[in-house]
Amino acid sequence: MKTITPKEIEERLEKGEELHIIDVREVEEVAEGMIPSAKHIPMMQIPDRLKDLDQHTEYIFVCRSGNRSGQVCSFLEGQGYIAINMVGGMLEWTGELEWNEQNS
Repeated sequence: MKTITPKEIEERLEKGEELHIIDVREVEEVAEGMIPSAKHIPMMQIPDRLKDLDQHTEYIFVCRSGNRSGQVCSFLEGQGYIAINMVGGMLEWTGELEWNEQNS
């Protein structure tokens, strides 16, 4: 499984790169803040939302600690998607946060 650190994501965002970040935490968790530009799809909805994901796009998955996003990455890789897990999760994120329920 491919991984990326929170610091690497922050550096790439600061350079203006367009990243496809998906936060798989629950609604009450994302209420505490999300990585700017991240899209919210709760983990349990991923299997039903495959049609919303492009198999040729690289996605970075985020959760609280990196465990759930790692499970999502394993599942999606098995389905032919390009999935990268943010190790350490939001517990290790030190960058900006946004609070925007429209990401759901």
